[in-house]
Amino acid sequence: MSEYANKDVLVTTDWVKERLSDPKVKLVEVDVDTKAYDAGHVPGAVGFNWETQLQDQVARDVISKAEFEKLAGEAGITRDDTVVLYGDNNNWFAAYAFWIFKLYGHQDVRLMNGGRNKWLNEDDKELTVEKTSIKPTTYKASDPDWSLRARVTDVLKIVEQKSANLVDVRSPDEFSGKVIAPPGMTETAQRGGHIPGAKSVPWATAVQQDGTFKSADELRKIYLEQQGVDPSKETVAYCRIGERSSHTWFVLKYLLGIEKVKNYDGSWTEYGSMVGVPIEK
Repeated sequence: MSEYANKDVLVTTDWVKERLSDPKVKLVEVDVDTKAYDAGHVPGAVGFNWETQLQDQVARDVISKAEFEKLAGEAGITRDDTVVLYGDNNNWFAAYAFWIFKLYGHQDVRLMNGGRNKWLNEDDKELTVEKTSIKPTTYKASDPDWSLRARVTDVLKIVEQKSANLVDVRSPDEFSGKVIAPPGMTETAQRGGHIPGAKSVPWATAVQQDGTFKSADELRKIYLEQQGVDPSKETVAYCRIGERSSHTWFVLKYLLGIEKVKNYDGSWTEYGSMVGVPIEK
């Protein structure tokens, strides 16, 4: 059985437990908000709110370099630290935070395989509501690496030239246009369907029942053999608002080692609301 292309980006819950007292390992729980974190978190972890801390609060955009520096510094993170991210929803939001950390040049950032639920379901793992003591730092980020991000202009060029892989990670019903968004979701688009030429590979096909990632061989079979993702071409993953697609971006770029992979964080809420762009159902 072959290994992941970058095996160090994933750590187990046992690995995390063994390093709870390591000052160079910084744990961050990332959820859509901090309700789950406040109810109980891995000892020593800080909590990031995806809605208010990882999103620009005026424009629909990622946080700026200065905002990221402030967030990381207030969490006590330095450029030399190993940052371990985990969260609910099979690490959707943690994977988005991983993308942001890489966007701003943090070298050693990892995901806890299986996320919050795996930790919760193991008898020897504890949660705490105790407030984590933080010593703020002055964090200096790199300029953003925009090669990790796709914009709608990039996507439209791909549609016209058929020059890259487009991977739609939403549910089959979203891909077909039967629904525009999952039930109860407020962020939506004006039209249903998918970007022409996109392959439907729901994010959940990459994980096992316990939320951990499938093996490298299984992932290779799903994406490269069954779905025909060409690793020699640029690949763009998208979903509805960019969090599920960051999960697949992580799989393609770091677990399978495909070199040129971008996350289209504008995703369907942007594309499906634009006037005059081609849509398939």
